[in-house]
Amino acid sequence: MNKQSGFKRNNVEINAEGTMLRGWIYLPQREDNKPIPVIVMAHGYAGLKEMFLEPYAEKFAANGFAVLLFDHRNFGDSDGTPRHEIDPWQQVEDYRHVITYAGSLPEVDSNAIGVWGTSYSGGHVLVVGATDKRVKCVVSQVPTISGSKIALRRVNGEALTELLSSFAEDRLNRQRGESPVYYSVVTGGEFENSVYKSKDAVEFYTKGSEKFINKVTLRSIELSRGYEPGAFIANISPTPLLMLVAKNDFITPTDLALAAYEQALEPKKLVLIPGGHFDPYTQYFDQSSSAAVEWFKTHLLDWQ
Repeated sequence: MNKQSGFKRNNVEINAEGTMLRGWIYLPQREDNKPIPVIVMAHGYAGLKEMFLEPYAEKFAANGFAVLLFDHRNFGDSDGTPRHEIDPWQQVEDYRHVITYAGSLPEVDSNAIGVWGTSYSGGHVLVVGATDKRVKCVVSQVPTISGSKIALRRVNGEALTELLSSFAEDRLNRQRGESPVYYSVVTGGEFENSVYKSKDAVEFYTKGSEKFINKVTLRSIELSRGYEPGAFIANISPTPLLMLVAKNDFITPTDLALAAYEQALEPKKLVLIPGGHFDPYTQYFDQSSSAAVEWFKTHLLDWQ
């Protein structure tokens, strides 16, 4: 029990149809036995639960919410192979598995489930909020909106031709039983090619946790190019949606997020955070976390 904040944290294992997902559940101290709302949350692209997410979970728990923070399959403490492979649709499905588990707990009000996601998982919660009506509240921070549009901005011309050829070669090699091709997540890893090269990305990933391993499969990059979570945003309503968008985001571009927000229906709210993609976790943590707390309180706590 964290006496100062009034919550306890326990390890959890969730059976996602044969693959064990692992994480932490935060349970606030309560004087009554009334079931409490729960927030299900996970990190973004190749992120681990230890990478700047504990302060969010702790703040949510300190404000009266149960929180289930988990590692995606193939990453961190969760099982799954190939290691370090990101299938966005599988991660969406795993959010649903964790929601099922959270709603089955006696301490939890299964009619008051919220989801929080950031970056890649910020896109996941748009899909989950639109398609799983067990979810009663959505918070999406610096979300991925369109994998195809982001891909067009990052790679074109001859480099694109080479990338598409490498996808095909990797698939052929895998079919023959060979190991996946890997990229580094950020520049400076053991693999020459990397997904992110900017200084702020390198700092975020390499300083986030000693458990972080700087690698991701090439297949993960291929799958991201066809991931379009923004296409679901109009279907989230009437579930309440909060979007937290960084003003100068070049990872999940600001303009794509703002255009998607315009497609969302009420009830919705937009909060603009200063800085770039990684600033909400650190420099502007108080702003990003407080906005989420107030949204969850309004739509998960206050209705009870």
